[in-house]
Amino acid sequence: MSTFEFLFQGILVAMQPMNLLYALVGVTLGTAVGVLPGIGPALTVALLLPVTYKLDPAGSLIMFAGIYYGGMYGGSTTSILLNTPGESASIVTALEGNKMARAGRGGPALATAAIGSFVAGLIATLGLAFIAPYIVKLALVFGPREYFALMVLAFVTVSSAFGDSALRGLTSLFIGFALAMVGIDQQTGQARLSFGIPDLLDGVEVTTLAVAMFAIGETLYIAAQGNRGEEKVEAVKGSLWMTAQDWGRSWKAWLRGTLIGFPIGAMPAGGAEIGTFLSYATEKRLAKNPEEFGHGAIEGVAGPEAANNASAAGTLVPLLTLGLPTTATAAIMLAGFQQYGLQPGPLLFANNPQIVWGLIASLLIANAMLLVLNLPLIGLWVRLLTIPKPWLYAGILLFATLGTIGANPSVFELGMLLGFGVLGYIMRLFGYPIAPAVVGLILGPLAEQQLRRALAISQGDVTTLVMSPIAAGLLIVAAAAFIIPLILRLRGRGEVLSQLAANED
Repeated sequence: MSTFEFLFQGILVAMQPMNLLYALVGVTLGTAVGVLPGIGPALTVALLLPVTYKLDPAGSLIMFAGIYYGGMYGGSTTSILLNTPGESASIVTALEGNKMARAGRGGPALATAAIGSFVAGLIATLGLAFIAPYIVKLALVFGPREYFALMVLAFVTVSSAFGDSALRGLTSLFIGFALAMVGIDQQTGQARLSFGIPDLLDGVEVTTLAVAMFAIGETLYIAAQGNRGEEKVEAVKGSLWMTAQDWGRSWKAWLRGTLIGFPIGAMPAGGAEIGTFLSYATEKRLAKNPEEFGHGAIEGVAGPEAANNASAAGTLVPLLTLGLPTTATAAIMLAGFQQYGLQPGPLLFANNPQIVWGLIASLLIANAMLLVLNLPLIGLWVRLLTIPKPWLYAGILLFATLGTIGANPSVFELGMLLGFGVLGYIMRLFGYPIAPAVVGLILGPLAEQQLRRALAISQGDVTTLVMSPIAAGLLIVAAAAFIIPLILRLRGRGEVLSQLAANED
């Protein structure tokens, strides 16, 4: 079957009434949490993991993807009106968007962000649909050593792409590896690191770790910071609609942002924030009036917001085809797949085409829903910013606890939830990223299994791991993945920091 036929079948799946409802719930929740500062899509998906484990897999994954897209949309509202990015990828939007809001042009800033996100999401989702089958064909020839090299690439990716320090990323990853070793060894049947506790023989639940570190840890971290004073929300003055001049200055930036964001999101060492930094730098270099940057240039909102949403679709390319998560939300979605016994990768396209193509097609529908929801309901999203933080985070703690009890009613599991929550708080306090620990727990056993198979086939010859051209190529890419994020971040952030310094002057 051709890509068009698969995509058409996926649209039929996505258009089922229950799946449409899941998509609507996802994009609404995603937008709401994107608007709320400090709560991102990763935290929301983590909270919903234990609640949705008995639901239909296709519907739940469609809802998670809707939350991801919605979170990208909602983050722009907080950046523009509050000058507080809800996600790291929305930092650049705050530079120009908040200046526009202060000048009474918050409406056009929100409009160009919403329409640019729609355009980028539409193009990037189609790119995902047409690129994914080619990557799957390549991955179907993988053996144990190729899969092990792919796992190494995933580990390097999450260590270098998350946070500012590769060493801290590796430390977080090895915490995940240690937790992955808890339980019964699948090949020998021996108990490992269970310390005689029967509850640990089944290993550490991914959902418990994800909820604890993302939800409990974030709540404790915010509570420890105390009250930092009132945050001023800029009122949306005048019309929400863009003028002809705004359209003329925005449409090229939308397309350029899409072309920058999608491939960077699809790269194993990608990430949405890198694309937004580069898009901002590109728009500033190409602008006819570069002196407007720092004072409310609409291109500085249009380009980065398009890059932001294009990166979100790009992130799903390595996740669905190879099982590689390149963002925190993608790592939690990977846990969501495994919750239903599904492993993202080439076999997912072969064994569960309805689920994967329904998920891809649902992104097109979610994108249209978001455009309809965002601008007419801007007043509602702004009101969410007035929710007192003690109420908000108390609700998160309650929801996380009830969700864990519902999935696994055990006092020991609640103790683990609290323990991992404190660990997540300590890691945040000292600047250690959370996502690598979750990825280490998910992919660690798979990497161990493939390594053992490869060494068993070669009768213990370690050199077999580099004798395959594909495996050697993946290991070379893994080595490069340490360097590429540093170069891209330094290049993109250098432009942004110079702009911030110029603004202060």
